[in-house]
Amino acid sequence: MMLRPRPKRRLPVGEFIAMMAMMAAMVAFSIDAMLPALPEIAAELAPEAPNRAQLVVGAFMLGLGVGSLFSGPLSDAWGRRTVVIGGIGLFILGALLALVAPSMELLLLARALQGLGVAGPRIAPIAMVRDLYAGRHMARITSFITTVFMLVPALAPSLGALIIHFGGWRAIFPAFVAFAALAGTWMLLRQGETLAAQERRPFRAAGLREGFVEVIANPLVRVSLLLLSLEFGALVALLSSTQQVYADSFGRGGSFPLWFAASALIAAGGTVLNATLVMQLGMRRLVLWSFGAQGALSLLAGGLFLTGMAEGGAGFAIWFAWSSAFLFGVGLIMGNLTALALQALGHVAGMAASVVSALSTIAGALLAVPVGLAFDGTPLPLIGGVALLAGPGWVLSARALAPAGRNGGA
Repeated sequence: MMLRPRPKRRLPVGEFIAMMAMMAAMVAFSIDAMLPALPEIAAELAPEAPNRAQLVVGAFMLGLGVGSLFSGPLSDAWGRRTVVIGGIGLFILGALLALVAPSMELLLLARALQGLGVAGPRIAPIAMVRDLYAGRHMARITSFITTVFMLVPALAPSLGALIIHFGGWRAIFPAFVAFAALAGTWMLLRQGETLAAQERRPFRAAGLREGFVEVIANPLVRVSLLLLSLEFGALVALLSSTQQVYADSFGRGGSFPLWFAASALIAAGGTVLNATLVMQLGMRRLVLWSFGAQGALSLLAGGLFLTGMAEGGAGFAIWFAWSSAFLFGVGLIMGNLTALALQALGHVAGMAASVVSALSTIAGALLAVPVGLAFDGTPLPLIGGVALLAGPGWVLSARALAPAGRNGGA
């Protein structure tokens, strides 16, 4: 099960999963706790163009993508823990700048800085997992981490709404500082370094270029990267627009945190199921089926709204079922694609994690922006956008990730 024995660096599996999930949860918390704040941000900083408030999600994602490109190679050179702690420091600085930002432009800059910093605790833990696990075992551990991670979106909007109620939307940023400080302290006290000194790769331009070329030259990495970009684009589009859909399309802005929490809990079931099914069916087959289901359900939901069959309460039921099913599919796709991309690149795990995460995050954020800005008071632009992203994902999966053998190969 273990890639190589490192008893002095290995926590009990339960604590290791919880710690890695908390690192990943910094990303989810930084996005989902902001969602209830979008109307207030729009009213205060962009009253003439309220859709611009969505860009606080996109700016964060772009910063995350750029930071992800460097945090992996830095973790290969300096060690995983150093990059995590340094990234947390930068994330906290961005949160403090956002707290006092007087304009939308400066708020977006601060959010991009937050994203740049959180790339450390997002990417280095992926490399930590790859230091210790491989193949389907890595996918299983990743699924458990994602399960815990998916509970954060269930709680974050409600927590964000509570903070906004008592302290206004800017009070969210001190909460980010506290969460990040707690995660960093936990790692400093409990988690040893997983990358031995003799296995580190110098942070040099030539070495980075060689590592980048080695990663991109792998056909499975390229396919996984394209698929992750499509799925991530659909996910960011949904996260950017979902508050407006609940509020403007269905008049449920006040209860949005509760409905979103219900969707997130349903989505967590996808990661729980994946941890079981991946050992039996393999990663490739689960990715293929999930993209197919997302595309088909998006076409069905879009057709119901276009034909007028989704009126009143029925329309909200269709929206909730569709968005929850989509998030359920995310739990069956993201972890498996990441594990597929990294399984043959353990010796450059940091670089591989960076390349895959950075390029898919940047591409996904760019794909999501026009979908989010197309919001017209109905869920149709979002559903149609997801269909346009999931459809090619299914075609590419069928062509390039055809399962091999009785159990679907990897």
